Amino acid sequence: MKKFALLFVLLPVAALAQAPGGNPLPKPELTEIWSPVPPKVEPAARPGDPPSDAILLFNGKDLSTWESAKGGPAEWGVENGELVDVPKAGDIRTTAKFGDIQLHVEWMVPVLPPDRKGQDRGNSGIYLQGLYELQVLDSYDNPTYVNGEAGSIYKQSAPLVNALKPAPNWQSYDVVYYAPRFYNDGTLAEPARVTVFLNGILVQSNFAIRGPTEYRGEPVYRPHGDGPILLQAHNNPVRYRNIWVRKL
Repeated sequence: MKKFALLFVLLPVAALAQAPGGNPLPKPELTEIWSPVPPKVEPAARPGDPPSDAILLFNGKDLSTWESAKGGPAEWGVENGELVDVPKAGDIRTTAKFGDIQLHVEWMVPVLPPDRKGQDRGNSGIYLQGLYELQVLDSYDNPTYVNGEAGSIYKQSAPLVNALKPAPNWQSYDVVYYAPRFYNDGTLAEPARVTVFLNGILVQSNFAIRGPTEYRGEPVYRPHGDGPILLQAHNNPVRYRNIWVRKL
């Protein structure tokens, strides 16, 4: 009985060394990849800070990397190392243009009077390639349409959860964005896709963006190349800081 039990244990192990049909399995070295070696990137000391290969979009001092969306100098304010939407300043956009990116943005809505409700409570937005809006809003305890609350792809996709902190806490977005692809004739080959973490919690999971953000009507893709990161001015005193991207 002891010999039989030993044979019973060893048989499955021996069977693992053979492929279906009784052929021997290939050497493990045949499935090892040694090159090209991935480049080294030094992570930041604190979570959310830029890694070594990040491109800083705001240095906390000036608007040298930004311009008005209408052309000319950006007219937002800079206070205490923070970028501030000021009344009637208009949208601003980065002077650099991007395609596929990893993006980190921190934003804060101050405590507002209780009569500021719905879409009038800390409204702003982050436009990827200047076209596709990730909503910014104080929707912690502020009912509004769900595809217009914070964490939504505006008018297209509601967030999976409401992961906001109450104002005036700082909120953080971490975004992985892949730009749309177009055929030579201008027709859409692949839609833009976006994954978003709000305060470290997944709120958009590889969502296929339906087209440029529209307030009214259905979005329609039109061919385009790289585009800026745009911050929407909505006459709300929203603040931004620690904005950086990595090209993918």
